[in-house]
Amino acid sequence: MAQGVKWPFEIPIHPLRGRKNAKMTVMTGSCHCGAVRFRAEATATHLVRCNCSLCHAKGALLIPIGEIQSFEILEGEAELTSYRFNSGVAEHLFCRRCGIHPFHRPRFDPRRWSVNARCLDAGLPDLPIEEFDGQNWEKAARAEGWQPPESPAE
Repeated sequence: MAQGVKWPFEIPIHPLRGRKNAKMTVMTGSCHCGAVRFRAEATATHLVRCNCSLCHAKGALLIPIGEIQSFEILEGEAELTSYRFNSGVAEHLFCRRCGIHPFHRPRFDPRRWSVNARCLDAGLPDLPIEEFDGQNWEKAARAEGWQPPESPAE
């Protein structure tokens, strides 16, 4: 399961996508039953809707990893259960009591976090939604600047 539940980031992957009005915001949230609580500091300029089979099924709108400067699980880490599929790199975390997915470690960079904006205490932010073609993950991720890890030399 998740290791190092607090992770300060210094350099975002995407430098705010040209939106200069974005401000750092402290966001808190939880799963549906409240057993899992989290806190994130983010400069959210947009939300992401991914169409991969899992994101489509769970209906998440994500605050992208490049806009989350810090993340911390406040309560309920023991209540989380992990699910991995396809490449096995991304770690999707769900509350074992209510089944809600409040956050995950994405395949794009599994050292970082992405937050399900639908789980925020303040409600869904009024931000533009950008589509991510998770059905064609490698091609879409490369367009966002992702590079596959290098294979070990033989």
